[in-house]
Amino acid sequence: MTLQVNKQAVAQAFGRAAQHYEQHAELQRQSGDALLALAPAGFGPHLLDAGCGTGWYSRCWRDRGRTLTALDLSDSMLAAAREQHSAHHYLQGDIDDLPLADNSVDGVWSNLAVQWSSDLRLALQQFLRVTRPGGTVLFSTLLNGSLHEVHQAWSQLDSRQHANRFLSAAQVTSAAAGLALRSEQQMITLHFSSALSAMRSLKGIGATHLHSGRGASVLTRKQLAQLEQHWPQDEHGYQLSYHLMYGVLSK
Repeated sequence: MTLQVNKQAVAQAFGRAAQHYEQHAELQRQSGDALLALAPAGFGPHLLDAGCGTGWYSRCWRDRGRTLTALDLSDSMLAAAREQHSAHHYLQGDIDDLPLADNSVDGVWSNLAVQWSSDLRLALQQFLRVTRPGGTVLFSTLLNGSLHEVHQAWSQLDSRQHANRFLSAAQVTSAAAGLALRSEQQMITLHFSSALSAMRSLKGIGATHLHSGRGASVLTRKQLAQLEQHWPQDEHGYQLSYHLMYGVLSK
């Protein structure tokens, strides 16, 4: 399935978040740690971190003795990764059109990046193209059902879309048809002290860009009060839920 994705707008949204990304990146940590658990023992030695962000997991793999090429759509994210010496090589590029030769890395790591692909099958084929025979592709992505609290709360205020809707598990599986995909799913629910802090967490990780092209608008005090009233919460606070899929592809 293809999506109309404005790649320049995606890069700009994540670029704006680069300097404070890691302090808001709890979801990326939980997702990445779950993906780490699926990595084969011999993953590497030369890895591509596709959609590296600020390079947290590039550094994780680097510290395990791997050679890392860090790739991101955003120059600002790459600059943040470079500042922290996250990898050995840095590339600005699109996961749908990787600027790498065939069979040039031993594995691909991609944590929460492919949901920004215009064509998931193409992105997965690109990952496999640059991976040497015998290598592994590890990826995680968001699924439909993520951020339902945002949809639910805003639906009481207007009919506009305020959060992306992602591919279903069936659509992801279909995109990987014939590619020997092994996958697992997980629900992660984060908690915040207010609806505003939940929305700020989305901005803090650059996830406020909408596939439809509309950005986040400034909240009025009245709107914020209405969101607080309708936003799902429990004893731990205001909820923000994510439905994730972890995929393993062998070449």
